[in-house]
Amino acid sequence: MLRIRLTRTGKKNQPHFRVVIAEHRKAVKGRYLEILGHYNPRSKEISLNKEKIKEWIKKGAQPSVTMNNLLVREGVLAKEDLIKVTVIKKKTEEEEKEEEKEEAKAKENPSVSSKSSKPSSPPKSSKSS
Repeated sequence: MLRIRLTRTGKKNQPHFRVVIAEHRKAVKGRYLEILGHYNPRSKEISLNKEKIKEWIKKGAQPSVTMNNLLVREGVLAKEDLIKVTVIKKKTEEEEKEEEKEEAKAKENPSVSSKSSKPSSPPKSSKSS
């Protein structure tokens, strides 16, 4: 599958990106089929060949998440195509300890916990002969 994505070309601490069309399995800095534009995140300067991008999308190429949002911002794609990325926040040690305490309380008092309320089955009686 072809992907429209960014490849980094800038110096250290001076990022600059090329907008390229490449096979999705290739390395990010690997071979690409065509350069479709440039993007400088420091100055927010972006130059795109919009006609070629639309042509590649019609052929079945899919933009990466970042590139998709840049294309929406530049007006190449519709606003409905915007992808919202949610970042999962890592828990701090304090939050983990609090969660462990809550789990321990739930184990001690299973009737109090709403999560672990399962219908209990009657104990099985064993016949001794």
